[in-house]
Amino acid sequence: MTPTTIAETASLLAAQGYIADRQLATTVHLALAMQRPLFLEGEPGTGKTEIAKVLAAGLGRRLVRLQCYDGLDLAASAYEWDHASQLMAIRLGEAAGAGEHLAASIYSSEFLLRRPLLSAIDPDLPPAVLLIDELDRADEPFEAFLLELLGDFQLSIPQFGVVRAQERPVVVLTSNRTREVHDAIRRRCLYHWVDYPDAAREAAILRNKAPGVDAQLSAEVVAFVQRVRGADMFKPPGVAETIDWALALAALDQRELGEQMVEDTLGVLLKYQDDIAALQAAGLAARVAQAKSEARIAP
Repeated sequence: MTPTTIAETASLLAAQGYIADRQLATTVHLALAMQRPLFLEGEPGTGKTEIAKVLAAGLGRRLVRLQCYDGLDLAASAYEWDHASQLMAIRLGEAAGAGEHLAASIYSSEFLLRRPLLSAIDPDLPPAVLLIDELDRADEPFEAFLLELLGDFQLSIPQFGVVRAQERPVVVLTSNRTREVHDAIRRRCLYHWVDYPDAAREAAILRNKAPGVDAQLSAEVVAFVQRVRGADMFKPPGVAETIDWALALAALDQRELGEQMVEDTLGVLLKYQDDIAALQAAGLAARVAQAKSEARIAP
């Protein structure tokens, strides 16, 4: 059931373990209410993809995911014809003396291979949440393929006709902004920049995703990560890394941060050696002490 208020939308997300701030919950609610695609942009690891997953679970819809990559084309993203089966049908038809009727029959639904974009709007399939993930990784010309679907929730297929959604899918597009996405895509969507969470929201996320982690350790992890993100990092840690690090420390029977254990487990939090080396050079002892101090005074 589609939520009718912002509070219900926030509750739907929270019920699936996603802690959203009010601005994000409002944008998601409007996308659902207005039946408009939702374009989420932000740094990797801020929870953009997860929104589509929790919407599918919360709304009871199937999740259709298109993972974008360099060279993605219409055949891999929308549809293609099953040429092997078509050829077999032609040979059987010719053998049966029905060759004059083959042109129409081989371009029927039976021979149409449905890729994610077509599957999401297929009126013969249950309603979907369509996730077009990391659109910025695809070539710019690929965006032109999306305009008809994002604007009219339909696809025009030569030799077959127009396939139109009977019930519009919930569409979520994400981008890590490795390149700019064209204005034509943006105009068809509602937009939200998904930023790293503040300390209070990250603490709530950690309580939800890693409830078995000691409360003091959890508070210190959040304080430490918040400080790390404020430093000059090639790739600041995302929320997923925060959760992984807290779980790793808990698995090592830690109840609070210690300089040596932090140094030993930095590879869980940071994914580039230059970032690890820079953090070590800046002095881990001071950062650990600062995190422990902030965690003590945090409400």
